[in-house]
Amino acid sequence: MTKSLTCDVVVVGAGMVGAACALYAVRAGLSVVLVDRGPVAGGTTGAGEGNLLVSDKEPGPELELALLSGRLWADLAAEAGVAGAVEYEAKGGVVVASAPEGLVALERFAVGQRSAGVEAVSVDAGELHELEPCLAEGLAGGVLYPQDAQVMPTLAAAHLVRLARAAGASLRTGWTVTEVLRTAAGAVNGVRTSHGDIHAPAVVNAAGTWGGELAALAGVSLPVLPRRGFVLVTEPLPRRVRHKVYAADYVADVASDSAALQTSPVVEGTAAGPVLIGASRERVGFDRSFSLPVARALAAGATRLFPFLAEVRAMRAYLGFRPYMPDHLPAIGPDARVPGLFHACGHEGAGIGLATGTGHLIAQVLAEKAPDLDLASFRPDRFPDPVTQEAP
Repeated sequence: MTKSLTCDVVVVGAGMVGAACALYAVRAGLSVVLVDRGPVAGGTTGAGEGNLLVSDKEPGPELELALLSGRLWADLAAEAGVAGAVEYEAKGGVVVASAPEGLVALERFAVGQRSAGVEAVSVDAGELHELEPCLAEGLAGGVLYPQDAQVMPTLAAAHLVRLARAAGASLRTGWTVTEVLRTAAGAVNGVRTSHGDIHAPAVVNAAGTWGGELAALAGVSLPVLPRRGFVLVTEPLPRRVRHKVYAADYVADVASDSAALQTSPVVEGTAAGPVLIGASRERVGFDRSFSLPVARALAAGATRLFPFLAEVRAMRAYLGFRPYMPDHLPAIGPDARVPGLFHACGHEGAGIGLATGTGHLIAQVLAEKAPDLDLASFRPDRFPDPVTQEAP
């Protein structure tokens, strides 16, 4: 059946970022239709760990966005029923160094973060086991980040969609966007989908790893690439890992431009009991093949941090595709090339944590208010044109 809808804004992509964009836009008084070709959280969000992190970000625009997002996540968690529904845990993170030289580098990194408003507490070798009694012996020390938190990403996206719908937003799943509609003057006029047109003066590209494809439908380029990552999930356990714990080299892996496989141990418990084990990164397109070498590398790294895991069974492994951008910053805000087109994608592995800030900022711009952060660093048109290679 062909249907025609009219609203103020169409948000394309019902993952975590799209859900947040829809929620904050409808709370700003806009009529919103949220559309996705699959189910809610059916893409990258459903394959995430749910990290809300400041610990892995150096001073700069992304850290500012992370700090804003952390405050907004805490505000949402304070609303009736939200914290339990999304499994929000303000449990903090611990970054550990195995050798003294690594600890020096880690502390140097933390000094810069403290100057930017991050709470980073130096932890010596003896104090590590007070925070995490099951950690391996012989580590040099670490840094505690009390502002790090966690949600269950699929539940979180679903609940934010639920809140948006309760405030008046409409949801259309199983609707594939095939065209971004434009007026004769070139401005956005909505989207064409497999179930009919949705007319609106604003379209938000929250398509995550597929954000480049949606941008192309509007006639512009956005260099979003998939960066594959695996996660191991253990059998349910009593809580033996209290924080998100990872090795210091994880930060370098996140910031790397390499397409080659990189693994660094990341271990965290969950409210439901299983322990999540990551992290791997590699650019192999949308190859969904299971990789036993990657799984083995993740397991080996985790048991180096927490030896007890050697006796624990892994129930399953899953993979997802992080939306990688060449400069490691997402595209957030209006696209100067197409009036009415907005982008909210390219967050790589930080989209769950940065979703609230992104949605809040997008809603402010849609409502013609000054955004709380300067969006210049996130400009969607900041990359050279792939044809002319000229900077915008």
